[in-house]
Amino acid sequence: MSYGSTTTNNVVTYTTNLTVNNTDLSLRPGMTATATITATERKGVLLVPNTALRFSPATAEAAQPAASGSGGLVSQMMPRPPQNSARRSTTEANGASAPNQQRQLWVLKNQQPVAVKVQTGITDGRRTEVSSPELQEGMAVITDQRSGSGS
Repeated sequence: MSYGSTTTNNVVTYTTNLTVNNTDLSLRPGMTATATITATERKGVLLVPNTALRFSPATAEAAQPAASGSGGLVSQMMPRPPQNSARRSTTEANGASAPNQQRQLWVLKNQQPVAVKVQTGITDGRRTEVSSPELQEGMAVITDQRSGSGS
């Protein structure tokens, strides 16, 4: 088997071999097919949007401008790099994580955000499997925050 792909008319093709049950002879030579290949399947797990794994609530301290020696007006108006400027992997940047990592997400309890430590599982790139004794199906998981000033 070759691991390379072939591109013809902007269609990328990978050659692969599949074994299927054709006892009813409904498949014939020369036919084409579309296959859905399930690599892993989980049932009865909790899924959260990857945005929930990226979310961190804004606090009053974070909203205050950082005190610095060059407190000029222009420097206060200029965008600053994130506080945690360490480079992150692509999966961390999009909110996903490698399986079996300890992460934190926020849930709404009594109208207040509460941090919950979770263990991550597999991801499809948009949602990630999570587990925690503190997390239950139906809990409100926070994915975004809007300004609370209503004028």
